[in-house]
Amino acid sequence: MDIHVLSAYQTTAEEFFTKIIDWKADLVLDIRLKNTNQLAGFTKQEDLEYFTHVIAHADYAHDVEYSPSKTLLDDYLDHGLPYEEYFAQYAKEMKERGAIPEFFKKYGEYQSIAIVGTATNKRRSHAEELQKLLEQAMEDGSAS
Repeated sequence: MDIHVLSAYQTTAEEFFTKIIDWKADLVLDIRLKNTNQLAGFTKQEDLEYFTHVIAHADYAHDVEYSPSKTLLDDYLDHGLPYEEYFAQYAKEMKERGAIPEFFKKYGEYQSIAIVGTATNKRRSHAEELQKLLEQAMEDGSAS
């Protein structure tokens, strides 16, 4: 399984979907807590689901099990929690939820997954940490 990360922000639709197509992603997994407001642009949940099927011929899933808790996200976005600490707390939440083994049960049949996160030029995304956790699980054999 190949796991890729892309951001819903500061990108054009062309750049976004070109990456998905180039990666031959068969699943676009949206792990954003907030993906339904107008600020999401073309990556608003209903639009992204439609475009993913039509443009990239891939499946789409929105799964907040892989999102940080609202409290943790607010601490990072609004209260200046450093991303190293944010990532460590996010990893702890994923472990407490049993999210990593569950990921492979839910999505293990896919060959190439594009995880949609929220990175910008000024901040990093939990999608990067999820990718790292998933790749570690595949390397150490705990993914199966």
